[in-house]
Amino acid sequence: MPATDYQGSFLGRISIRRNQVMSMEGNHEQEIEDLEMFQKHVADRFADLLSPQPSEEAPAQTLCSISWIRKLLDVFLCCDAEFKAILIMGRDPSQIIKPPLDRLIPELLDRAVKALDICNAITNGIEAVKHYQKLAEIAVTALEQRPFGDGQVKRAKKALNSLIAAMSCEDKDGNNYTRTWSFGRRGAAATSTKCTGQLRSLSWSVGRNWSATKQIHAMSANLVAPRGAESSGLALQVYIMSTILVSVMWAMVATIPCQERTGLATHFPVPKQLSWAHSMIALHEKIGEEWKKKEKKGSAGLLEEMQKLEKLGQSLIEFTDNFQFPAEDERAEEVTAQVAEMAETCRRMEEGLVPLQMQIREVFHRIVRSRAEFLDALDSTGKVSATAI
Repeated sequence: MPATDYQGSFLGRISIRRNQVMSMEGNHEQEIEDLEMFQKHVADRFADLLSPQPSEEAPAQTLCSISWIRKLLDVFLCCDAEFKAILIMGRDPSQIIKPPLDRLIPELLDRAVKALDICNAITNGIEAVKHYQKLAEIAVTALEQRPFGDGQVKRAKKALNSLIAAMSCEDKDGNNYTRTWSFGRRGAAATSTKCTGQLRSLSWSVGRNWSATKQIHAMSANLVAPRGAESSGLALQVYIMSTILVSVMWAMVATIPCQERTGLATHFPVPKQLSWAHSMIALHEKIGEEWKKKEKKGSAGLLEEMQKLEKLGQSLIEFTDNFQFPAEDERAEEVTAQVAEMAETCRRMEEGLVPLQMQIREVFHRIVRSRAEFLDALDSTGKVSATAI
């Protein structure tokens, strides 16, 4: 059953109780069933992310591609909706201020605030990826002309050198960075890129000394699985949602260029015996291994489209460095195939980056709204308590 289908069925069942305020004792069996169903949905969704299947929208979907990240964010939105249904819908608000939820929910809300900063930083990173795309498109336009001539090869070489330099600069020495680029009269990206100082925001901003690595560390620092009687109650659901939030934000930071990612932890602080977390842990380990390779060799990043641009760009630079007119037929055919692959990658980026930005914005607003709903519930409970006194 598709994620949206079983989410709708799950939320529909819970909505029946919307006006039937239930106590922990009054409907315990139904409560346990809902909690188990939520865990099953989490396990199934992350299993699908671990082994992504082709679809009409993304026939060549692979791990850490733009389409995969969009699917990851869909998973987060579905899990968030179900989590709120369990914790808030049809429930006596006084239940969420009892121990240990009186401690766990404020911790979750604090993680939510930190996640908003990550969404802001990721939005900046996508603007950088768009810049890489524009540079690649300049090279593609130049090298699609036949036969190859000195002028177009030099134009392609300049764009490709700027592309590789921009990507290399993205994480150089672990410093914060600024990208400076200009646009011609018709909006074509110029090929100069400068790296220095801090990341200058193109939409929302984060502070000059802000670090994605430190932010992820702060979100996961007190992420501890509940024990004893708490391991099967609402405390476990809060822990699961906190784990999902940390996992999704970590995956985005690892995949998309983001301010100060040096030393990003690859250890996932979640016990492996938790059945619902198996795929999530395996996914984290798989991405973590790629991240270790990235840091070791200083490559452009984990975003699949960026890796393709980097690989193709380096090969085409070699061609432009050694170009002599007329080009050898065999080499010209090889370059033609590489240019076609780069053009296809740019096309996928053109189609996917703007929707991805919109989806991140949706996640941002969902986190804000969910946090506000919990704060309202806590506030109303406090007022009731004060009146009773």
